[in-house]
Amino acid sequence: MLRAIRGMGFPGYPDFRRYLHELTIAHATSLDSMLTSTTTASDIPSHVRDSLDQDQKNFASFRNTLNTKQLAGLVQRMWSARRVILLGGDLASALVFYLEHHLVILGLPVFSATSPGRVVHLVRTTAKRDLVLAISFHRALRQTVEGMRQAKAKGAFCIGITDTFVSPIARFAHECFIVSVETCHFGDSYVGPMALLDVILVACANYRRRHTLALAREAAQEQQRGFRWYQD
Repeated sequence: MLRAIRGMGFPGYPDFRRYLHELTIAHATSLDSMLTSTTTASDIPSHVRDSLDQDQKNFASFRNTLNTKQLAGLVQRMWSARRVILLGGDLASALVFYLEHHLVILGLPVFSATSPGRVVHLVRTTAKRDLVLAISFHRALRQTVEGMRQAKAKGAFCIGITDTFVSPIARFAHECFIVSVETCHFGDSYVGPMALLDVILVACANYRRRHTLALAREAAQEQQRGFRWYQD
């Protein structure tokens, strides 16, 4: 078995086992997640505790593996880019909208695409000074992967956010952040990805702190007296 594993290009059995584990993550479905639970169907409190425990594990994993130097490099690229393009779809659209909302507040030239048509038209005009941030998990959405590949072919620098090294997002991006979305219920856990987006925003805000403070002072006036906010 070891000879066969080395013949496939793996240094040893641990590397092969890790690869199989990553494949399992990439191809996991909501059904698989629910079937792995050992809690009885009617024990709702236990399901809730299991879910919270898994969220805690995902966050701990993210905190222990985050490369802060890589994060600092990403923020520097974001501030120097001609455009920051966010690609996502399906459930990851929520992450794209969250990140876009805050980057707009900071004054960054950000554009997002969460539908196939929007992705096609947006990446058509990408160039070397653009930064593309693609978010997709498991096997990854076709529209997100193809959009990133096309942008990369046009010279844009591509950053991926996904949950496994065998994802096409990780394979085709120049750099990648790996965050677990593992869960024991029918969806994905976005505790890890949300934590990553939060530290990206913290780093962006403090990279040009004076600029951010000036914007925050102006925004504070609207937040205190603006027409958007309910008043008794």
